[in-house]
Amino acid sequence: MALEKGPLLLLALGLGLAGAQKALEEVPVQPGFNAQKVEGRWLTLQLAANHADLVSPADPLRLALHSIRTRDGGDVDFVLFWKGEGVCKETNITVHPTQLQGQYQGSFEGGSMHVCFVSTDYSNLILYVRFEDDEITNLWVLLARRMLEDPKWLGRYLEYVEKFHLQKAPVFNIDGPCPPP
Repeated sequence: MALEKGPLLLLALGLGLAGAQKALEEVPVQPGFNAQKVEGRWLTLQLAANHADLVSPADPLRLALHSIRTRDGGDVDFVLFWKGEGVCKETNITVHPTQLQGQYQGSFEGGSMHVCFVSTDYSNLILYVRFEDDEITNLWVLLARRMLEDPKWLGRYLEYVEKFHLQKAPVFNIDGPCPPP
């Protein structure tokens, strides 16, 4: 009986992976993207995810994007800060260019991530991040160099939130660096 279920499980897994890839293919790519122009400090204006419970407002630990850096060879570093009760730590996540312009891949303990620079004028930025571990988590972020929401960019961002049926998540901006212990 278990052998009979094997092909069905493989088919279901294949269809699930095909569906996940299709969702990734629906994400637009920034034509003419220049990674060096996104270097520097960014502020998170809006954040949405496919899991409503991704970030709890009551959680004392906060993760915030601080800045973006580029490396020789085309890699991109995201500088993040973890802050909370008695905790402050800078974390760098490095992603590597793929064959598609404005798309990067990386890995972390237990999973992988895909980053797409969806749209930018280098003062505003819509970023899509897909984490894959035991489950798939999709994050959409509206970033800007200043804490002013441009109605045009907010409108573009909200179209993606609606299209992909995302849940709004709390936004955290943390000035770095961490104070010495």
